[in-house]
Amino acid sequence: MLIDIALDAFGSDKAPEPEIRGAILACRTLPVRVHLIGPEPELRDLLDEHLQDEDLPIIIHHASERIGMDEKAAHAVRTKKDSTMRVGLKLVRERKAVGFVTAGNTGAAMATAKMVLGALPGVDRPALATPMPTVTGSPCVLLDVGANVDCKAHNLEQFAVMGEMYSRSVFKVRSPRVGLLSIGEEETKGNELTHEATPLLKALPLNFVGNVEGRDIFNGNADVIVCDGFVGNVALKTSEGIGRFVRDALRASLNTTVTAKVGALLSRQAFNDFRRRLDYTEYGGALLLGVRGVCIIGHGSSNDNAIFNGIRVAYEFAKSGTNEKIEREFASRPQRPSNPPATGPDATIQ
Repeated sequence: MLIDIALDAFGSDKAPEPEIRGAILACRTLPVRVHLIGPEPELRDLLDEHLQDEDLPIIIHHASERIGMDEKAAHAVRTKKDSTMRVGLKLVRERKAVGFVTAGNTGAAMATAKMVLGALPGVDRPALATPMPTVTGSPCVLLDVGANVDCKAHNLEQFAVMGEMYSRSVFKVRSPRVGLLSIGEEETKGNELTHEATPLLKALPLNFVGNVEGRDIFNGNADVIVCDGFVGNVALKTSEGIGRFVRDALRASLNTTVTAKVGALLSRQAFNDFRRRLDYTEYGGALLLGVRGVCIIGHGSSNDNAIFNGIRVAYEFAKSGTNEKIEREFASRPQRPSNPPATGPDATIQ
C-alpha cells in the first residue's frame, strides 16, 4: 500500500530539477506516491521528459505561486494564498497526504505549517529537529535548530519530550539519553535558560543525562540534545562548515599523497564512506515537530539525493506514528497556562 507524500516542487535554489529527480528516485525505491506541487504545465513537460515511458505513482497538483528565499515569511504567508507550500500542506490537512517536504524558505514553511496544520495540543511552539552524525553510527537528534530563537524553560521541556519520542520511534533507541546543551557538564554552568530548564527536565519520565557540551553532539554521549533555536542553528551551521572543510582537506590530501593504484582505491573507498557520514543530503532535512502532520524542511541547496531522503524521512516518520504518540503524551500531561506566540520565527536553515 502506497504512502502519499506531498513535495514542494519549487522550493530549492535549483527547482524544479532536484525535486523531480528526487521524486522519481523515491517512487522507484520506496512504497510512496509523490504529489508534486507547482505550476502544472511546466511540471508536466519536465516530468514527461524525465519519465519518458516509465509509469510511476507521481501526481501533479497545480499551485501558481512560489515563496522565495528572500521574502519575509509573515508577508508571504498572508499574501500568497496559492503558494506551493500552502497547497501542499492543505493536502496533509485534508489527509490526502501524510507528509509534506520542502527545500524552500524555512520561516515561511514553519509559519504556513502552523497556520494550515495547527500545533498539537499541549505544544506551545513547534521545533525543528535534525539528526546529526556520531562516531557510534547512531544519529543524535538536535532540536531546536532554528524555529524559535528565543525560548522559555518549558519550551525546552517540550522539545525534550518530542525529541525523545523521535529517537525512540524512528531510530529505535530503547531509552534515549537526553542532554541539555550548555557550556559545561556541571549544573552550575550555563545561562539563566539552562538553569531554569534543568529541574523541569529532571522531573520528566525520561533518561535525562544533564548538561552536555558541543562536542557531545558527535561523540555519541547523548541521543537527544535540546537547546533554543538560536544556539541550535549556530551549532548546525558550524557543524556543516567543519564537515565541508574536513571533507575538502581530506580530498586534497588524498590527491597529493596517494600514488599507488591499490592504495588510492582503498583510500578513495574509505573517503567516500567518510563523506557520506558527513553529507547533509543523506539526512533529508529537519523535521518540524509539534504540528498536526509530518513536515520536512530541507536546505535550499538540496540536490536530488537530499529530496529523496526528505521523502524517505517523511515516509518513515509517518509510518512510525510518532506524531500520534507525541499528541497522546501531551494530552496525558497537566496543561500549563497558555503562552504568547513564538517570536523570531525567521532564523532559517537556508
